[in-house]
Amino acid sequence: MTAFVFNEINFDDHEQVVFASEAKSGLKAIIAVHNTNLGPAMGGCRMWNYADEAEAVRDVLRLSRGMTYKNAVAGLPIGGGKSVIIGNPKTDKTPALFEALGEALERLGGRYVTAEDVGTSPADMANVASKTKYVAGLGDRGDPSPYTALGCFVGAQAAVKHHLKRDSFDGLTVALQGLGHVGYDYARQLKEAGAKLIVTDIDQGALKRAQEELGAEVVAIDAIYDVQADIYAPCALGATLNPDTLSRLKAKIVAGGANNQLATPEMGEICRQKGILYAPDFVINAGGIIKVCYEYLNTPEDGMVAHVRRIGETLAEVFARADAEGLPTSVVADRIAEARFKK
Repeated sequence: MTAFVFNEINFDDHEQVVFASEAKSGLKAIIAVHNTNLGPAMGGCRMWNYADEAEAVRDVLRLSRGMTYKNAVAGLPIGGGKSVIIGNPKTDKTPALFEALGEALERLGGRYVTAEDVGTSPADMANVASKTKYVAGLGDRGDPSPYTALGCFVGAQAAVKHHLKRDSFDGLTVALQGLGHVGYDYARQLKEAGAKLIVTDIDQGALKRAQEELGAEVVAIDAIYDVQADIYAPCALGATLNPDTLSRLKAKIVAGGANNQLATPEMGEICRQKGILYAPDFVINAGGIIKVCYEYLNTPEDGMVAHVRRIGETLAEVFARADAEGLPTSVVADRIAEARFKK
């Protein structure tokens, strides 16, 4: 298995990859610490019903690397890491499971700090916290999604100003994929700013709510790539920017909250060649980790919203450099991050 991890395509000189198990609770988890040059690794804990162990390894390696880049570009004093629990989040959760994860984190001595992610909640993190202090995103103040949505909104503002030479969303159409906590709040802000919404989701209740509250037009899951829109906002699954979708996409801007939006690094160059301005995902969706970091480090929160809003300024810098250097925005964002965390 060690050889498998080192040879996995997403292995990127990770400092540490830990497999944690506990028989009584049934815990099977993988913790990946990618880089701690800027501080302790921080990133959420995902619980997912992975097809096999190899898929879980692939996911945790990819996600932990992404957190290093996200945290560095956001100007946070933390490194990047991630953890995954192999299991069905709808049927396999128990307090003991997350307590066992807490014990595993405690053994790492603070090298990695976790928080909620896909398939986990602040309540789950409270169970982790009963066994370790290396956890953030607790209680009613723990939900980072409104800050992720705010970062997406100011990021989209920066993209519209740069690429469409406009200062408002009035009359613009946004094709938004995914109406979870982040996606719905992002959609609300876009609607209030004057945008027309075309949305899709597997959750029929969320779609009905978007129709009734936001006046959104609903389309089928796969049809979202074919609609006439100014902005495509992926807020659900990753890898939705791929050869198939990019051949169909009519939007001039991609600005959404999903992680790992590029199916392969080459998709960033294809976006550039097609005249699509891509707001790199780990830059635009950093609002949540900014919030969690402020909370964990007990930093005064009066500056937190201003920090999230600086995502727009960061993206403006990325866009300008990409134009000047003739490079994909994804490459420029990577270089900004690497200049900060690499030694």
